[in-house]
Amino acid sequence: MLFFFFFNQRKIVLRKRNLYFGAPSVINMFRLRSLSLLSWRAFPVRPFSCESLITRMQKCTDEEQVFDLIERNTATLSEQQVGCAFNVLWEFQKQKTILEKNIDHVRNHPQFLNLCSVTTNHIPAMSDATLVDVLYSTKQFAVESHHPLIEALVTEAWKRLERFDINVLSIFSTCLADQHLYFSPLMGKIADIVNRRLETIQDLRALSVLMVSISSLISPCFQERLVTRTELLFDTVNYSKVNIARRILLFLRNVKYSHYPLLERCNQVFIRNMSHLDLEAISKILSLYQFLQFHSFEFVEAARRRLVEMTLPSDHPGSFVRLFAALGPVARPEMKKQLKSTILLLSEELSSQQALTVLGAMEDMESRNSHLIKKIVSVLYKHLDTYKSIELLKIIQALTFLHFQSKELFMKLRELLLSRLETSVIPSEISVLVSALSMLPYPHLNETAVSRIEAILPQCDFRELSDLVVGLMRWIQSDHFCLASTSGKQLDLLQKLDHWGRHRLQQSTHLDLLWEELKSLKGEWLHESLAEESIAALLRFMDEIDYSNVAKIASFLSKTNYLNTLLLDRIASVAVQQIEKIHPFSVLAIILPFSILNYDPPQKDEFFGACAQCCNSYLGTLDPGTLVFLGFSLAVLEYFPEDLLKKMFNIEFLARLDSQLEILPSTLSARIQFRLMELNRAVCLECPELRVPWFHDRFCQRQFNKDTGVMNGAQQQIYKMLAEVLGGHQCVKPCTLSPYYHTVGFECILDKRKKPLPYESHSISPGKSLGIHWDSRVEPRLPPEAERIAIEFLDVRAFCSNIPHLKGKSAMKKRHLEILGYRVIQVPYFEWNSMAMSTKDARMDYLREHLFGAGKS
Repeated sequence: MLFFFFFNQRKIVLRKRNLYFGAPSVINMFRLRSLSLLSWRAFPVRPFSCESLITRMQKCTDEEQVFDLIERNTATLSEQQVGCAFNVLWEFQKQKTILEKNIDHVRNHPQFLNLCSVTTNHIPAMSDATLVDVLYSTKQFAVESHHPLIEALVTEAWKRLERFDINVLSIFSTCLADQHLYFSPLMGKIADIVNRRLETIQDLRALSVLMVSISSLISPCFQERLVTRTELLFDTVNYSKVNIARRILLFLRNVKYSHYPLLERCNQVFIRNMSHLDLEAISKILSLYQFLQFHSFEFVEAARRRLVEMTLPSDHPGSFVRLFAALGPVARPEMKKQLKSTILLLSEELSSQQALTVLGAMEDMESRNSHLIKKIVSVLYKHLDTYKSIELLKIIQALTFLHFQSKELFMKLRELLLSRLETSVIPSEISVLVSALSMLPYPHLNETAVSRIEAILPQCDFRELSDLVVGLMRWIQSDHFCLASTSGKQLDLLQKLDHWGRHRLQQSTHLDLLWEELKSLKGEWLHESLAEESIAALLRFMDEIDYSNVAKIASFLSKTNYLNTLLLDRIASVAVQQIEKIHPFSVLAIILPFSILNYDPPQKDEFFGACAQCCNSYLGTLDPGTLVFLGFSLAVLEYFPEDLLKKMFNIEFLARLDSQLEILPSTLSARIQFRLMELNRAVCLECPELRVPWFHDRFCQRQFNKDTGVMNGAQQQIYKMLAEVLGGHQCVKPCTLSPYYHTVGFECILDKRKKPLPYESHSISPGKSLGIHWDSRVEPRLPPEAERIAIEFLDVRAFCSNIPHLKGKSAMKKRHLEILGYRVIQVPYFEWNSMAMSTKDARMDYLREHLFGAGKS
């Protein structure tokens, strides 16, 4: 008892003096030994400390030095060190150009394989950030998804998913996307986490990464929440963050949503950072803009200048092909010539995909350089078997557009396409194959092809059905060798396509699904078969039309040629009530059906005024060509907003428009020029108080000199009868041009006693404008009280398809001719071809009545 008391007191004394080691020497020896063994097990001694090895890795100047450190320290590498090794190896790759990268060499290096093996043992001890960074690095080195390390990393990350911070979660989602796990349960779990945490996310960089990764899994409601959150966070982003803006575009592309406010803000980021964008970035942005149908003349101009600066030497075919595809369609003529010369020298070195890219660019450039086309086709011919079906369709479309003919190539294409059609069971591929086959010369639809199409009809969506109809119609029109039985099968197939089209329209459950179907409708199938059913389907969901979809619905109505006042009134009402939520870029689409179909809604003034006001603050931002179309559409409706017209009819705007016309495809450029002329004419005639000069004389003379003025059958018939009614051919003038260049089917002059006057002494030269641009209305050379009469035969194109309602352009032409002093007689096709006028006498009486009045002769 005294012994233990003494011993405890001794411990206390030694503790105070910091001399106590816990026991007599024997006990201390055993305790120290056990501690030493424990330390060896838990903390192995390493040649270098953890910090010094990481420091040495970070100081390495190439991969071999890193691999040397890994080899010498394999047995002692920690989780932090393996994470650092992967990070350093990937940093070396990021610093290299495309031609300098050596990913395959690194991935196959023995010490890289050794590093992967060692890393697997350290996964449980890794921090969240290290775990995901290692996974990201291994994916960048193209390590296979079934590699044990990848599988172990993904499994461990799944266990920790809920605790990941938003940055780690975004990197992990990218790794899953790299493995094409877009629809996996794991990606679904990430989408759920983002949905729950969305209001707390402050980092737009991380959010933009996540948005791209989960875009295949989100609902329309979730999509809207993501877009709204992105808009709120956009102002927190530095305008130098090009990658964030690019990912937002990628997200919008993935969800097929042209959200103009975000597109516009991303566009400003790209323009401000144009000097830092490389060829790949510019090519990607242009491609995304094309898909989203976003037109920014300012970006295209800046990109063109930047691409011209980076003209590459011809010893890098891959890079030069990308430059050719990006710069060629927007380059000035002299630069296009230089690009084509260089690509011609490189043609023998092109791969299959590079040749396909060049051909697509030539189509965009409208380049029909026969020598270059033959060179590219020779490369394509070697690789035809390797192309996907959709790529074969693109080849045929481009060659057709470029007017290239090659019997040998087309025969091989036909054999290849038919063999694929006979074995394919995928509806999307079959529709592509049918489209491609129908574009080849002398297409023939055999029984195998017909049965293959019939078999997949119940599985087809509307886009595939529409493509099949277009292809089949082309077949029917072009197949000169089909027997009557084959024609019957083709017509029977068309009827089945109509049936399934109507079925899908009737099965739609809400407006968004219906729109996805309707937007694929085009051509004769829409106008002749499904217009009425489409309108009926839209009427079922009319109450769902709001600011978010009003432009889409209006755009579809513009294609239908079908006048439904209920739908148009709904569109006008939504525009008036929700105009503050509608982006100015959507206004043209909203106005267009009213202009085409010549319809004024009940709240006409409020509707047009709201649309014009919406655009006023964007007049300097809107694409010049879009402004021309908008101004013309409003003019057709007799609406002339002064601010818009003053913006357009000035030297600065017209110079910008000229610059844009130089880089647009020729067909679009010609359309814009013609619409500008028509708008100029409308303003001169209907708004002389604006004092806009007429400056299209030379343009019109060039334009109408190309027109031969050939009359169709009905016009020739009317011409002969008019000559009889008026007393000879000298009293009627066919195919004339009015002042300001309106084409007039037939023209005659009656004096004050309604007597026809011959043309020898009472005519002006065709196409000559009056020379007075402000208030002249009447042809000055007519005798007193005489009247000039314009007789117009109106075919089916001048009217709506469902009712005999005159469309906008025909109504505008009648207005203009009346302003110019004509009395206008319009002869509708449905009256001229009616049963009541089935005889010559009835038609003669019809013309007399309209020319001279009832009972006149």
